[in-house]
Amino acid sequence: MNVASTSRMAVELFLQLQSDSEESDNDIETPDAQDTQLLVAVTDVLSTVERRLWARETSTQWWDHIVLQAWDDEQWLQNFRMRKATFMGLCAELAPTLRRRDTRLRAALPVEKRVAIAIWKLATPDSYRSVANQFGVGKSTVGMVLMQVCTAINRTLLRRTVTLGNVQDIVDGFAEMGFPNCGGAIDGTHIPILSPPHLASEYVNRKGYFSVVLQALVDHRGRFTDIYSGWPGKVHDARIFRNSALFRRLRAGTFFPDRKITVGDVEMPTVILGDPTYPLMPWLMKPYTGKLDRSKDRFNYRLSRCRMTVECAFGRLKARWRCLYGKLDLGESSISAVISACCTLHNICEGKGERFSEEWTSEVRRLEDEFAQPESRATREAQERASRIRDALREQFDAESQQ
Repeated sequence: MNVASTSRMAVELFLQLQSDSEESDNDIETPDAQDTQLLVAVTDVLSTVERRLWARETSTQWWDHIVLQAWDDEQWLQNFRMRKATFMGLCAELAPTLRRRDTRLRAALPVEKRVAIAIWKLATPDSYRSVANQFGVGKSTVGMVLMQVCTAINRTLLRRTVTLGNVQDIVDGFAEMGFPNCGGAIDGTHIPILSPPHLASEYVNRKGYFSVVLQALVDHRGRFTDIYSGWPGKVHDARIFRNSALFRRLRAGTFFPDRKITVGDVEMPTVILGDPTYPLMPWLMKPYTGKLDRSKDRFNYRLSRCRMTVECAFGRLKARWRCLYGKLDLGESSISAVISACCTLHNICEGKGERFSEEWTSEVRRLEDEFAQPESRATREAQERASRIRDALREQFDAESQQ
């Protein structure tokens, strides 16, 4: 039925109702009341027919009867990166924020379907149109639902999921890996995006593609404890770090509890580990550069072994949530929201013990070649106190190796 036939139906109904009212012997109703009745009747017809025009009936058989009722945990894991129980728990957490009321013209999408659409879009390289066809919704609905769910995740779960947790467990974990009094490993990674409409050249990184930077601190298990995203790809990691709340809190001594140890004759606070890009600070250890002797090489080995946790975390994050390798097709204000939601979902999956499939890693290897990470440019800044701590650790590691 097209718009012309809809209009003809409305006119014919109006004339018929008007004719019926003129033939009626009931004089109780006023002309105004009769006009109101006619208007309501015509509106009912128009709204019913109009809904058929813009809300095409699409099949939801796949989601309602196959995924929800027939899929096993392995199928859920491969497609939604989590088992059904974890998915339903996530929906329960987000329901108060995502639930919508039915309107007179359409039934609201259930919370579970909203979350499923968003998770599917985050976990696959599928286009908006492909996801829309998969779930029987409109293309614009996919984009709207994606941002609704990501916003809900960030408002509801981010602060209590991406958090420091038990510092003693983290310190003990890194100590077992070979580095004492360590509270985390820090690094940055580039997330490919489409060319932004404004200041596009600022987003071109040293590998020549458009990106935004995600800075993250992780614990010994590869869970994110602090994230900071959205800076253009052209900006150096050290500058991003110095502008972050994490830097200010570490410098002020408020990020970790006050827990110092003595290495040799040097007092050492809880530290984080970074690559040569980062500044050497009393609370940030980085590798020696230049000509290395055996003791410096041994120090670098231990630091690198612990710092690998953040690189592995980035690898698992991008393999789980393939959208982070797909040139995010979003507005500038939405990119950080999607990245933060992916980091939150990463922690949820890791915390729930969701199995990570190595097949996901192999799937993104081609993309890793296409979007290689820019090499770090070492900074030479080093404060005297930080150098003393690093040298004391080097001497201790050297002594331990000779025992």
